[in-house]
Amino acid sequence: MDSSLYNQTGKKVGTVALPEALFSEPWNADLVHQVARAMQANARTPVAHAKDRGEVSGGGKKPWRQKGTGRARHGSIRSPIWVGGGVAHGPTKERSYAQKINKKMRVKALAAVLSQKLRDGEIIFLDSLALSEAKTKRAAEVLETLSSVKEFGVALKQKTIVVLPEMSEETVRSFRNLPSLSIVLAKDLNPLILLNHRAVIFVNPEMTMRLWKGSKY
Repeated sequence: MDSSLYNQTGKKVGTVALPEALFSEPWNADLVHQVARAMQANARTPVAHAKDRGEVSGGGKKPWRQKGTGRARHGSIRSPIWVGGGVAHGPTKERSYAQKINKKMRVKALAAVLSQKLRDGEIIFLDSLALSEAKTKRAAEVLETLSSVKEFGVALKQKTIVVLPEMSEETVRSFRNLPSLSIVLAKDLNPLILLNHRAVIFVNPEMTMRLWKGSKY
């Protein structure tokens, strides 16, 4: 399948061949939700931690003798029933939230999100992205120009992601101060990143497709 190819001034300069396996996938909400939740879980860092009786300081001595005091027997002040003692069954930083994501599931979810965004007119393909000088003002002007492309149909004041086949320091310096825009390498693109952004700008898509084909997505 083919899609229109534009330059950074918003003029159509040709077409780009897109792999149908990635851009003709039907929407699968259950699969996308499962993969997105798994990716969020894998990125989660367990912070909550309660000390158990083995981590609380003190308690090396028996509080009082076993018999003859009239009080209940106790072996350590670190017991969970003591104030200042350890916590029984509390959260620990050793807990893992990781979930396994099969490669076929991840690729199919990526294809489903890309295909839906293409159908909704939220993806635009640029032949290149080069600025005369690395300034945020120039980058904002490019985005404003691309917003006028009818086929695109998304105001780039919304959350936008620029997908690059290879990192360009000049491009990063130009766009990094725009609050609603993110930059990602094509090899790092995933369903969660796409779902967190409304508009997608593919720069040099032919190189990106070659990279994806070489890595089998």
